[in-house]
Amino acid sequence: MKIPNKIKLANLPTLIELLSFKGKKFLVKRDDYTGTDFSGNKIRKLEHLLYDAKKKKADTIFTCGGEQSNHCRATASAAARVGLKTKLFLWGKDSDSADGNLFLSKMYGADISFLNKQNYADVNEIMFEEEESLDKTGRKVYVIPEGGSTTLGIWGYISFINELKKQLGSNKVKGIISAAGTGGTTAGMLVGAALFKMKLKIFAVNVLYDEKEIKDKILHLTEGVILDYKLNCKISESDLEIIDGYSNEGYKNIGKEKLDLITDLSQETGMLLDPAYTGKAFAAYNDYFIKKNKSDQIIFLHTGGMIGAFSKRKKYLDSL
Repeated sequence: MKIPNKIKLANLPTLIELLSFKGKKFLVKRDDYTGTDFSGNKIRKLEHLLYDAKKKKADTIFTCGGEQSNHCRATASAAARVGLKTKLFLWGKDSDSADGNLFLSKMYGADISFLNKQNYADVNEIMFEEEESLDKTGRKVYVIPEGGSTTLGIWGYISFINELKKQLGSNKVKGIISAAGTGGTTAGMLVGAALFKMKLKIFAVNVLYDEKEIKDKILHLTEGVILDYKLNCKISESDLEIIDGYSNEGYKNIGKEKLDLITDLSQETGMLLDPAYTGKAFAAYNDYFIKKNKSDQIIFLHTGGMIGAFSKRKKYLDSL
């Protein structure tokens, strides 16, 4: 097996911590510690994608997401680090007082096009049309789909499982839970568990797409990477569980009950969660595992995104 090459940008391996919440212990894998500027799970994917972009002599990266997209901010930062320009196609509106990830994306020099929700449904076509236009002027664009969730990008989380396996040693952990936006992190872990022969249930808390759509996306990615790289492993759907119902307020919003939980957790552990991803995933983790005294068996994957909290700071402060 030949693992695709990457540019080393992330601080790896990330640590596993044993924390206590409301008197109960739980394990957390701190992928929010991958780096200050491009912290979170996105950089593991981007290491492979940006290597490929440089190899193909690209000078500009196109990618997309919401205006508070962690992936877009991480892409802008990481691309600047390796000498590439970035254009972001964002679902949302510009602001003279841009906050959180949008503020940082601008600071990292990203060119930004804002799209309404209707136009964003065609974002891939929009990116590829503009790529063709720039190609005619001699520019070389490398397009990264939403979330970096491609069969190349998810190698960041295939390799993650090998990292996790080495860290856990004989610890009999039975599963790992994370938020699932575009499904790449989950798909990578699912393939990694099969490839590195680690008996692990992968729990995904869907925050963007409905249960069926995210499951289809995850399984499509797993099938794709196995075919593209001729991997000697087989995925069992029974090793994947979608935990639905924790983003009913919508991807860009978060409810008061979850905000209260985030506040309690931050004040007990010093660990802050974001409104779009980790806050919702931890609400599921708390209900399914901490409250049921199973948190010693299931790891919570902190995928980063704390910067997104700043765009919702009034709501966060209202929960104090």
